[in-house]
Amino acid sequence: MEVNGSDNLKRPLLEPPDAICVTIPEPVDKLDKKRTVHFRIGNIKCASCVSSIESVLQNLKGVERVSVSPIQGQAAIEYVPKLINKIMIKETIEDAGFPVNEFSEQEIAVCRLRIKGMACTSCSESLERALNFLDGVKKAVVGIALEEAKVHFDPSVTDPDHIIEAVEDAGFGADLINSGNEVNTVHLKLAGLSSVEELNAIQSYLESAIGVNHVQMDLEEHNVTVNYDPDLTGPRSLIEFVEDIGHGSYKARLYITPGQRDSEQQHEINMYRDQFLLSCLFSFPVFMFSMVLPMLPPFGNWLEYKIYNMFTVGLLLRWILCTPVQFIVGHRFYTGSYHALRRKSANMDVLVAMGTNAAYFYSVYIAVKALSSDTFEGQDFFETSAMLISFILLGKYLEVMAKGKTSDALAKLTDLAPDSARLLTLDDDGNVVSEVEISTQLIQRNDIIKIIPGENIPVDGIVTDGQSYVNESMITGEAQPIAKKPGDKVIGGTMNENGCLLVKATHVGSETALSQIVQLVEAAQLARAPVQKIADHISRFFVPAIVLTAFITWLGWLIPGVLGIYPKHWIPKGMDKFELALQFGISVLVVACPCALGLATPTAVMVATGKGASLGVLIKGGNALEKAHKVKAIVFDKTGTLTVGKPEVVSIMLFSSMSMEDFCNVAIAAESNSGHPVAKAFLEHARKLHQKIESNNQPNNQHLTEARDFEVHPGTGVSGNVGDKMVLVGNKRLMQTYNVTIGPEIESYISENEQQARTCVLVAIDGKVAGAFAVTDPVKPEAKHVISYLRSMGISSIMVTGDNWATATAIAKEVGIGIENVVAETDPVGKADRIKELQMKGLTVAMVGDGINDSPALVAADVGMAIGAGTDVAIEAADVVLIKSNLEDVVTAIDLSRKTISRIWLNYVWALGYNILGLPVAAGILYPFTGIRLPPWLAGACMAASSLSVVCSSLLLQSYRKPLVVQDSKGETQQLQIHMTGWDI
Repeated sequence: MEVNGSDNLKRPLLEPPDAICVTIPEPVDKLDKKRTVHFRIGNIKCASCVSSIESVLQNLKGVERVSVSPIQGQAAIEYVPKLINKIMIKETIEDAGFPVNEFSEQEIAVCRLRIKGMACTSCSESLERALNFLDGVKKAVVGIALEEAKVHFDPSVTDPDHIIEAVEDAGFGADLINSGNEVNTVHLKLAGLSSVEELNAIQSYLESAIGVNHVQMDLEEHNVTVNYDPDLTGPRSLIEFVEDIGHGSYKARLYITPGQRDSEQQHEINMYRDQFLLSCLFSFPVFMFSMVLPMLPPFGNWLEYKIYNMFTVGLLLRWILCTPVQFIVGHRFYTGSYHALRRKSANMDVLVAMGTNAAYFYSVYIAVKALSSDTFEGQDFFETSAMLISFILLGKYLEVMAKGKTSDALAKLTDLAPDSARLLTLDDDGNVVSEVEISTQLIQRNDIIKIIPGENIPVDGIVTDGQSYVNESMITGEAQPIAKKPGDKVIGGTMNENGCLLVKATHVGSETALSQIVQLVEAAQLARAPVQKIADHISRFFVPAIVLTAFITWLGWLIPGVLGIYPKHWIPKGMDKFELALQFGISVLVVACPCALGLATPTAVMVATGKGASLGVLIKGGNALEKAHKVKAIVFDKTGTLTVGKPEVVSIMLFSSMSMEDFCNVAIAAESNSGHPVAKAFLEHARKLHQKIESNNQPNNQHLTEARDFEVHPGTGVSGNVGDKMVLVGNKRLMQTYNVTIGPEIESYISENEQQARTCVLVAIDGKVAGAFAVTDPVKPEAKHVISYLRSMGISSIMVTGDNWATATAIAKEVGIGIENVVAETDPVGKADRIKELQMKGLTVAMVGDGINDSPALVAADVGMAIGAGTDVAIEAADVVLIKSNLEDVVTAIDLSRKTISRIWLNYVWALGYNILGLPVAAGILYPFTGIRLPPWLAGACMAASSLSVVCSSLLLQSYRKPLVVQDSKGETQQLQIHMTGWDI
């Protein structure tokens, strides 16, 4: 069976089983697949050392091949994981007397976990420490706002199951979101199988199928996870393959793994709501029996009725109703406290458990004392315990609802892709044979998809037939619909406005631009901003300090009361000195809130990164966000950044007796392998010019053999041999490097064009300039406004380019950059050096480039911004990816980072300010002067309100608006639209 080829596309999706002939290779055990490990080995002094290492390793069962390099001191060992692992190999080398200094290369796997039960920053910190101490774990990052953990581990030492066990041992719940590389992975649900043997047989057949890399089978649930090569197979072919094995008796369908974020959040919201309502069911009567009814006759008399000695009906009812709240509803606080103390840390659960236990068990003491004495009078605090738990649960309920809204922007992005698509099958002549509606997840590379007006495009692809306008604003932020015709690229998640399009799928599943944007934002939300360290440091001593403060408060009121230092009328009616001191101590315990501190940074980062993504600005985590707000200088590349990036040839001049036709042929051959925008512009112009020249003798000259010995000279041009001619195509510096003479006539032509902001490219053949062409690249219409706005923000702009000084100066003057801030005729390394010079002056520097030849500068800068770039080099090299090719987003990225950091500091003011003001009031500092004290149940309500205020403060970032929107004229809008049509994602 041929999968994902032309034959597979042209036959119907649903075909009778007996019409398909399947040839299944012999099953291959996945553990028999070989792996290679690389070691760096010390003390290799001669060839005999190499022989010793090779001989001891080759004697090991499972080692297939050994290659040792004595010069580099490295060894590459190919082995079968079923028989041996790399730790045993390492130990064997060490036993032979050769130290293995390090693993030069390791296979590192990644898994993402959904974490349950984290209350504050100390929880995430302690879990992170526990995971990092686990054998085989290389790096672990835990995000409290996202409630996820990302763990990098060595699969030969540990696995996701052991990692989940470690999380549970630390006192938290964990669900596996994904393990390993989820790119090109499909989950299938199998039906019609009656035995384990059949499942094992399917696993073996799948592992032997063409294009399948890895198969993982869940024997209990009948689920199978398959990682595949999208060029060879896909989900639809795999489903057909499984069903063909059983000749129609086996069924397979896509399986959506459970535990998605939305359902988890809704479950958490429902849990806190139910717990709060259950708590209210008991707490409200306790409140009525203790605060309201005693003041209303005859209820007060009835509640004061003494059952035995001083034990009253009201005390009994409060005890009965409070107990379920304390031990059933409040069970989560006991569990959280136990695990926190077991980890030798303390969190909010410890404070709540201590406060409620103090109130409850003191009240039990009062009840027992009342039973045993006919003269004892004391005030119980049962209502304090019950109402405190109720208010805290109410606060957590409101908090999780608010936190759910922090990822709204990301959820809107994920909803852009449609659930289904129209799959066409074509005959040999390209005519439509059938049209079938399938799930979007079943689309495979090279499928032909039909998109009718008003539908969202399901995957990235290339238009093969039809013309239309596509609204890409939901992905790129570009307001104007973009014209699409055959050969143009389309992005999954965008909307087809009018006209019917046939699209050939090029990127499917997690490879699409939309999926990569979502993955990038999720990774950014998990990354921890440096400013978060403030909360981390405080959280380490916060809870112990609060416990100590509460104890000191209790003693500070109890001892003066016993010694009679303060007047007796300070003690409220129905209380004694001990009870008053205890209430102040409990209030201090429960008023302090470490949760608000822990949520200050991650919630703001979550909202900001999601909002940025919706505006076309992808910020890669809190580190990039924090650095961007400090930027004082921005280095701009010229071509494709300040200019449109679509150069056009405006003139060609010959400086030799060569004909225009021969000149074009030679230049085309030399430039055909270059990816530079200027080269592409010349090739397009030369080919059009060549078509206009009548030549009957050499009708196919435009198809001359490509240049041999082709070489790219960064920042200057290209060289190569065309036939027996040595050809140079580039600027003056390239000519000077090869000692090519540039005459006065050529100098005059260059000077004349450079003064008009044109770039001159010289073509030299066998050491003599044969001709030249001038290229113009118009400045982006918004460039001048952006440079001016950045200046108003206190940010200086510098332009660096490999182009000549005259052209660079003309462009800089047009956009408003001072001549002193222009660096021309430099290569990619020179751009990075210029950035380092600025950094040496103490400036935080951002680099804005196209993300391809500017990658060294993007990495060197404090903040690298890839503008209008694709999803490969840009995402790797840059800290910020600007999806659309619009300079306004440079301003947006910096302004959004400033607003976010300001919001984070405001959140810290809310959290710290609340604690700084709330603690003294709870400790009774105002009581001697004003009579105002904070009852414990009200202190608990304040604690819940502080977390809610921080989350709501972060949510205000959702109202962020772009600070700069350039209003273009009709012509300028069209110019930008043309550029976006050629945008390569």
